[in-house]
Formats: sequence, C-alpha cells, structure tokens
Amino acid sequence: MTTGLRLLFRLGIFVILIFGVISVWESLKTGKWFSLGETQDTQTTHAMVLEEVQALGKLELVRYNFKDIVEHEQIVQWFPNPKAVLIVQGEAIGCIDLTKITTSDVSAEADTVVVHLPEPELCSYKIDHSKSKVYNTEYAFTEQAKLVEAAYRQAEKQIQNSALEMGILEQTKKNANQILKPVLEKISGKKVVLRYRMKGTIPAPR
Repeated sequence: MTTGLRLLFRLGIFVILIFGVISVWESLKTGKWFSLGETQDTQTTHAMVLEEVQALGKLELVRYNFKDIVEHEQIVQWFPNPKAVLIVQGEAIGCIDLTKITTSDVSAEADTVVVHLPEPELCSYKIDHSKSKVYNTEYAFTEQAKLVEAAYRQAEKQIQNSALEMGILEQTKKNANQILKPVLEKISGKKVVLRYRMKGTIPAPR
C-alpha cells in the first residue's frame, strides 16, 4: 500500500471515529442512549369531522377565577353516608352579546353617539378539571364515580351562583365602559354613551 493510500485510509478511520464520538455524545444529551429498548416512533390517526360553524359575537369582558373545597355527602339509610372531598378550580365569564345589537340601538347627534347594549350575560361557568382533583372519598365503594360526578356538578352550580352573587354582571358593565367605550369613541370621533335595555341572562340549564 502506497504512502498516499495509507494516509487516506488513516484519515477515513479518523473521520469515522470523530462522527462516532459526536453520535454518542448527542445520544447521551438527549437520553436516547438509555432508552434503546423503548419505542421511539408513534403513529396516530384521526377522523376529524367539522359538524357546525357558529358566528361568535359575545365580547368577554370579565373572568372570575374560583377555588373551592367541596364536601359532598349522600344521605343513605342503614349504612355510612358516602362522602367525597374535592379541591376544585373553575371560572365564570361575563360578556355582552354584540350580535343582538341592531341599527335601531344606535342613535347619533351632533357630538354624541348613544348605543343601547343588551344586558350583560354570564356566558359561561365551568370547572377546570386539569387543576381540580379528588382529595378523598369514603364509603363510596362501587358508586365512587357517580359520587364524584355529582360532587363536580354541585361545584359547578356553586361557581354560577357565586359569580352572580359577587356581581359579575355589574362588573361586566363597568368593564364595557372601560374597554368598549374608548374604542367606539376612537372609531366615531364622538362622545359615546352606553345604555342597557334588558335584564341580564344566564346560560340555559344543562
């Protein structure tokens, strides 16, 4: 073997070693070296169908966040009462449905625009299950799932009641004046007066 060929051969071996060291180092950094027995590839299929398209015109103006410790107990005869204790986080959102505004709700004078808005709504209230958990259950046995589900329903109902009692609808009005009014004044170039025309609403029972 000539000197040139030997030099090329050694250079090739050196390059291979360098790439081998780099490959091992990258595997160590990413953890792949220790997970050779695990499946690295996954395959997921979907059958997504668009069922409905809705026009959204509800302007969300305030969100109340709640945290609650819920003790839910079912009264039974002859046996200890099944009980569930939950740590619940949830939210309620106040909004105004702008799709209900018509041309007759807007009147303009020389330097003033009067807009009659629909009354604010409690447009949604729900539990954040990703931040909620079952702390404890007692005497539930095979009915544990039903007991926990009933406890969550009561917790969600309490979020609705608490939001209304704490004045979320009035806060929605205040925020409309702080957020919506300046925008309308900038667009119209006139002073804007916001008024309301109906009683507040809450979502229909589920």
